[in-house]
Amino acid sequence: MATKLTQLQCKEVICVSDGRRLGFIEDVEVEMPEGKITAIIVPCPGKLLGFGGGRQDFCIPWGCIKKIGPDIVLVDAKPEDCRVPRPKQGFKW
Repeated sequence: MATKLTQLQCKEVICVSDGRRLGFIEDVEVEMPEGKITAIIVPCPGKLLGFGGGRQDFCIPWGCIKKIGPDIVLVDAKPEDCRVPRPKQGFKW
């Protein structure tokens, strides 16, 4: 089954262990040169368009994904263990 990144970004990520809504997929981590997806990236709660919230995101390993449905992605991972700092990016003038 082929899926585009834009289709994944419309799906909400939910943790099956506690039912917590983590947010929507923002990006994916890809292993090069194979092109294999290794993780999905979900912004930290409270972020809106990349602003606000903390400087951390959820980086959920692909192996923790249990089911990809039409509207949601079910994951079996502790959100606290999946937090990773977002790289600092400065303004480029």
